[in-house]
Formats: sequence, C-alpha cells, structure tokens
Amino acid sequence: MGISPFPLLSLDCNDQMSESKRRLKVKKQRVWGKTVKRHWRCRRRSRSMLMKRIPEGCTRTLNPFQKKVKTLKKLIPNKESMGLGGLFRDTAEYIMCLQMRVKVMQIMVKVLIGSNE
Repeated sequence: MGISPFPLLSLDCNDQMSESKRRLKVKKQRVWGKTVKRHWRCRRRSRSMLMKRIPEGCTRTLNPFQKKVKTLKKLIPNKESMGLGGLFRDTAEYIMCLQMRVKVMQIMVKVLIGSNE
C-alpha cells in the first residue's frame, strides 16, 4: 500500500461514493415500495372484480327478510332509495302511481266505448 498523492481527494471521493450509494439505496427502496403498493392496489381491484362476477347465491345465503327486500328492490324502478324506509316510501309512491294509471286507462276505455257506467 502506498500513500496517495491526493489524500483529501480520495477521502472526498469515498464519502461521495458512500453518499451516492446511500441515495441509490433509498431510491431503490422508494421504487420498491411504490411497486409493492401498485401491485396490491391492482390485486385488490382484480379481487373485487372477481367478487362481482360470482353469482349472487354463491357468496352467502340470505335470510328470508333479506330475500324479500331484495325482490322488492328489483320490482321498484326508482333504486335511489336510502335504506329500508326509503325503499318502503318509494314502493308506496310506485303503487299509487300504478293505481292512477289504471284509473286513467279505465276512463279512457269508457270514453272510447261510449258507456256511462
């Protein structure tokens, strides 16, 4: 081993090398962390998509009350109801609307036929 003609320069270079290695290591850790997060986010998204593709009966069994509520939701055209109370309110409004339509059609039939019953 010989003495370096530029001792201060070699110390500075070693210090810079260790600093650049540390920065590179930190950068790799950040990139790795972002990659892992992206992977889990993508995996979570694909898992949720798979859950949507599974038929409804396979995921879990519903009790009779939940089945009836689900059937009622399918029958009512306005599906923006909030909670069970909103569903019942929408159902009542829909029934009244249907009754009114029936009355209007009955009146139209009477007018077109010409009977005054």
